[in-house]
Amino acid sequence: MTNQSEDGCCPSSFSADIIGCRYAKPDVHGAINIPVYRNAAFEFADSETIAAAFQNKVDAHTYSRITNPTVANLERKIQAASGSEHVMALASGMAAISNTFFTIAYAGSNIVASPHLFGNTYSFLKYTLAPFGVEVRFVNTDDLQEIEAAIDGNTCAFFAELITNPHMEIADLEAISRILRAKGVPMIIDTTIIPWCGFDARKFGVDIEIVSTTKYISGGATSIGGAIVDYGIHQWDNNPKISSLPSQKGLSRFAFKLRSEIGRNVGACMSPDTACLQALGMESLAVRYTRMSQTAYELAAYLSERPEVKATNYPKLPSSPYKALSDRMFSGNPGAMFTITLGSKSDCFRFMDALKLIRRATNLFDNKTLVIHPESTIYGNFTPETKRIIGIEDTLIRFSVGLEEFEALKVDIERGLSAI
Repeated sequence: MTNQSEDGCCPSSFSADIIGCRYAKPDVHGAINIPVYRNAAFEFADSETIAAAFQNKVDAHTYSRITNPTVANLERKIQAASGSEHVMALASGMAAISNTFFTIAYAGSNIVASPHLFGNTYSFLKYTLAPFGVEVRFVNTDDLQEIEAAIDGNTCAFFAELITNPHMEIADLEAISRILRAKGVPMIIDTTIIPWCGFDARKFGVDIEIVSTTKYISGGATSIGGAIVDYGIHQWDNNPKISSLPSQKGLSRFAFKLRSEIGRNVGACMSPDTACLQALGMESLAVRYTRMSQTAYELAAYLSERPEVKATNYPKLPSSPYKALSDRMFSGNPGAMFTITLGSKSDCFRFMDALKLIRRATNLFDNKTLVIHPESTIYGNFTPETKRIIGIEDTLIRFSVGLEEFEALKVDIERGLSAI
């Protein structure tokens, strides 16, 4: 992965590296973009060859639930962008999360995690894994002693979001990594909020990244997808579920288990049409990220001065307690999401209902600017007690900034503020 430039923008070579990442085999017609292999199965010349392919003795696509050329092309682009050892693309971000923990969690194991998570992520860890005998130990990721105290011999992973959604908190991953390395525990981070041109995960001790490719990568909310990015650093010696597995064909024991068993059996494969759209999205990722992030900062700075707004939360603002970490980890460019706090839930609804340009919709990092009230939507079905644990207030509004001009967005926001 190419390092960021000093001003926090994506490096000038990033897009060239991605666009220049050619697919594995030349196209018979010389097509610049890989064809969409919209098929289930692949034909073989003879019985010996198909048998060898199914036994992993030769590299070949057998069935699109397992591998597909168009999906493999996207995986190679992500691998080039991240500098990782292995990438597996899946049907959604939640598929990436579930496949990751199905690979490493076991009855009697525990996961040390922040409770400040996206709603479905929290629900998966807290409720979906529980019947399988997996415990989740929620900790304050700002407290290194609390993290260390929560870890024991059955801790299969530490998990957090790179910037918590929608809390806008940032954990000191370098400091946490030193604790985890000493205890042989892998660091798994959902890095959806900042793409690879804005954050070098390996530099900060991340072993595995989980990404919702629906967001920045899809290139304008064209499709749903996810990816598991393995840097091949963690050795997995302390995990009884996979410690005895071999490392094959350059795959870590984690990637081998994921590819050879979990991914195949769960079947949450990415479609080739999605992979085609997202491979194209990768090519414009750096340009969109830089533009969106700059506009997000301008809007957050503007809103921080408005008297109707009780608080504006964006890590680049001087008021953020995470500004120093943001400047160090993201070169002062913490992406295109920010939040504001208004006086009441009814104020939030009045503000949102008055907007004309900004869309009331879920999702992040669409080309269009989006706004949502998390407490009543993403977390709407959670109990008041669970909302308290997760840290969701009903006065909070989340913005995802798109590609519109700053002035046009400012006019629309002023329309919303005038409705309060």
